[in-house]
Amino acid sequence: MYKKEIRAIFFLFLLSGLTGTAQNDPPIDKKATQETINLYHSLKKLLGKGILFGHQDDLAYGVGWKYIPGKSDIKDVTGDYPSLYGWELGRIEIDQPFNLDSVPFDKMKNFIKEAYERGGVITISWHANNPLTGNSAWQPAPGTVASILPGGEKNGLYKNWLDRIADFMESLKGKNGESIPVIFRLFHELNGSWFWWGRKNCTADELKQLWHFTVAYLRDQKKVHNLLYAYNTDRFTSEEDYLERYPGDEWVDITGFDIYQAHSVVKNEAFLQDLDHSLNILENIAAKKDKIAALTEFGYNGLPDSSWWTTVFLPAIQHHKIAYVLAWRNAGYKASGQYEFYVPYKGQSSAPDFILFHDSAPMIFQKKASELAIYK
Repeated sequence: MYKKEIRAIFFLFLLSGLTGTAQNDPPIDKKATQETINLYHSLKKLLGKGILFGHQDDLAYGVGWKYIPGKSDIKDVTGDYPSLYGWELGRIEIDQPFNLDSVPFDKMKNFIKEAYERGGVITISWHANNPLTGNSAWQPAPGTVASILPGGEKNGLYKNWLDRIADFMESLKGKNGESIPVIFRLFHELNGSWFWWGRKNCTADELKQLWHFTVAYLRDQKKVHNLLYAYNTDRFTSEEDYLERYPGDEWVDITGFDIYQAHSVVKNEAFLQDLDHSLNILENIAAKKDKIAALTEFGYNGLPDSSWWTTVFLPAIQHHKIAYVLAWRNAGYKASGQYEFYVPYKGQSSAPDFILFHDSAPMIFQKKASELAIYK
């Protein structure tokens, strides 16, 4: 049997599995919109059957281009868009018209609506400025998290920031006026220490309190009901390490982690083993807690190995019960010669291999995702 026939049979199996989803297992927001509930159940049904492929800022820019309608580096290579679209809200809290990667929020809203109308899934992170000092997210200061908890000197400021987040989320509407569901990736990489909410910059209890306050404020005070909440760490060593700052099952819909490969092809095997091992731990945690597992961020900058997608990344993920993977952004080349891209663009050495990866049975890009009717 040919590979395309095998993939077609696999997809028919997947499609049948996503229809008629049971609704007796709600997300943590018991008042979530129907589309958000349907997304939640569709992601659960995907586990072990297919993996959505995502890309950060995919529609906004790529290598050598910016804001060209309909363009995407992934689409240029495969003829297909990703099925998951990552975006960033950093700087919205200080009322700037564009985010920390210079994407205007008005354009971002349009990109989100465009992807949703195709049946794509939206995930959003938030590199919020340091609320205590006004510096960037990468400039921690002692007492920052404590300062924004109830009773803290910056709690009022933080609530104002959350008001802006709520306004943005509620402004996302489909063509029938329905709220567009969003996977909100709060305080990502929280076990690292490079952000003000990181491990060395607050206690585990403070982080849990902050998580509880943030979710409760958005969900219960601001009545934002189109969000699924994703808890994600950076690399971790054990189940205990992963769960050190976990805020509780009633506060989390999705469990994930971020992982990047170093700039050396000789480290392929080590990366494959690390990723596979971490996914094993994550799968066990998600199964015990009845959560959706995902690879919330990954990348190999510059993709120097032309066969990396099918010889390293695919073998590491294909047997795991994860709903999606999110590759980081294609910012392109700077005049200095520095570069940043995590998926191939047309002509890049790993592009042919990425096409094979796109065609592999477990991977779901936009064309297949559209047929799955994830929000129905």
